[in-house]
Amino acid sequence: MDDMAAKDGAGLGTTIRAWRDRLSPSAVPAPPPGRTRRAAGLRREELAERAGMSVDYLVRLEQGRATAPSVQVVASLASALQLSTTERDHLYRMAGLAPPNDDPIPDGIPRGVHRVLNRLGDVAVAVFAADWRMIWWNHGWAALLGDPSDTPAELRNFARERFPVGSGEARIALWPVSVRDREGSDLAIVSDLRRATGRFPHDARLAELIRVLTEGNREFARLWASGTVAAHREDRKTIGHPRVGPVEVDCDVLTDGDSDLKIVILTASPGSADEAKLRLAMAAGIDSAPSSVI
Repeated sequence: MDDMAAKDGAGLGTTIRAWRDRLSPSAVPAPPPGRTRRAAGLRREELAERAGMSVDYLVRLEQGRATAPSVQVVASLASALQLSTTERDHLYRMAGLAPPNDDPIPDGIPRGVHRVLNRLGDVAVAVFAADWRMIWWNHGWAALLGDPSDTPAELRNFARERFPVGSGEARIALWPVSVRDREGSDLAIVSDLRRATGRFPHDARLAELIRVLTEGNREFARLWASGTVAAHREDRKTIGHPRVGPVEVDCDVLTDGDSDLKIVILTASPGSADEAKLRLAMAAGIDSAPSSVI
């Protein structure tokens, strides 16, 4: 065993090899006539074939020379190794990944988070589920971007707004919004949805969203095929407000680790003309902009 393998100890590589070796003979294909099977479990070549990866990459995983497999690789290994749910989750954590959630995407906001949100009175804030469905917004958001209450809940989705499909109008912003890096922002949304499919592999709503966008929007399909996995973090946007004119804001995204809720916060630079226009917009719309929980 080389030094890298020795250092792995009871880590990812050693555990994969132990699980490979423990598989019962019934799970292993019978050897060709005239050959005797020496290994008790799966050979590396057999596991690699079942998991859809190269033998070389599996060797590097087992020897500790590859320590950050993707969600897709870990999911394939868990299936090929016939792991229990507990073992599968342990494999994800050893790979530095959040285990998949077998429950549907949650739309509820924890009480503590809700209390914090209600104290952000002078900030435009909205909360999105893991699939970018909008589930809550405050007065500031509605005053700055328009009140999305009239948009059906299933269309109140950031990904559907960014990648429109057919004639159905998905709106979470009633007024024009431009971003400084449109291509980068688009890729971040798509890759964030891919990350969500790893966290919630059995969620029917998310699967349907991916199907609709892949089949109905060429740009989404192109970016989805790239396979990038990341998280949407921050952006800079210009909002074409009908009363105060264009307002440039910073868009920061905070994520709740357990449910993958995304808290989107829009702020302007302190002391800037944009901050003054933001305050004017919020003052003008505060009386007619109700917050909403879906």
